Amino acid sequence: MAKISPLVALPPVIFAGLAAMFLWGMGRDNPNDLPSTMIGREAPAVPQTTLPGKTQLTDAMLRQPGVKLVNFWASWCPPCRAEHPTLTELSKKLPVYGIDLKDPEANALAFLQQDGDPFHALATDPQGRGAIDWGVTAPPETFIVDGDGKVLYRFAGPLVREDFTNRFLPELEKALSAER
Repeated sequence: MAKISPLVALPPVIFAGLAAMFLWGMGRDNPNDLPSTMIGREAPAVPQTTLPGKTQLTDAMLRQPGVKLVNFWASWCPPCRAEHPTLTELSKKLPVYGIDLKDPEANALAFLQQDGDPFHALATDPQGRGAIDWGVTAPPETFIVDGDGKVLYRFAGPLVREDFTNRFLPELEKALSAER
């Protein structure tokens, strides 16, 4: 009689464990939400550099009365380009501040020249150090900040379609109604 190694059972056991983990992950309330340690905390400092001819974003601007948005973006980022019309529309209703992430200055300026500049003020983050302080994983990411400079919500990904309508907009409306 041939002896069967216990290692034969290992692949099915590993598969079953992975399947259980994936099923658990799909059952979470919102599997697309990435937790942020910034929620409820004061917004981190913004980089003190900007693009030529643009208004420098300052920490004081984030503490002015009213709800505002802080958007991390880059000209090389296709999802950032996709959300650009949404930011342009939002900037007609409230201040939208931009932080250009790891982007050559000429490329960022050309993008804003070509597609319009929705940002009330800008900072640049050529090495990505400011993004680390904010907990940004990849552009685009948008933060809702209240009149005291506290981060109310973090949205990872482009502000487009159902994600914008179903996830971001309710949080923005909640922040705006709390401000009144």
